[in-house]
Amino acid sequence: MANKTYNNVTIDVSEDIIQYHQDHEVIMFPYRIYYIDNSNDFIKDLSEQQKMILHCIYSRSCEGFVRQKHMRLLLQMDYGDWAIPYIVKICDEYVVEIVEMTYNILKDQDTERIKNFCSGNRESFCKSYNRMISYWNEYYRHKYTNFHYYVGRKLFRECYGYSKSIERKNKFGL
Repeated sequence: MANKTYNNVTIDVSEDIIQYHQDHEVIMFPYRIYYIDNSNDFIKDLSEQQKMILHCIYSRSCEGFVRQKHMRLLLQMDYGDWAIPYIVKICDEYVVEIVEMTYNILKDQDTERIKNFCSGNRESFCKSYNRMISYWNEYYRHKYTNFHYYVGRKLFRECYGYSKSIERKNKFGL
């Protein structure tokens, strides 16, 4: 019997693991999952907590439209602190539409919990910020010629709390 595939990739999860720390716990999840999103078939039967878990899982999908759909639904919920790493991680990736959507939802909200999470994960957070800059430089520099107006920069600074002092603290281990 042949294994099912999604875009010619065996249905599975990537070997790359994302890792963050929160409340003296380690939160780990795969960089990508390769599962077909059939959540519309059963989501109405899930509890709010189960829906949050589902949205976090599918935020790691190999399909950008699936990631965006589930991130939008997650951001519209009263999500738990454990979901914050999924929100932060998706915004250091190359799909600017997800970054724009996330910024547009978060810009008018209290993001203190997200800022605290990012501050507590300085090394990973600084890598995410630099990765976001790298994708801007590679794919979006022609559209957003001034980095100061790029939505990724605005999201990381306004909603996630990035500043040069975080970078310095990370560099010097403070």
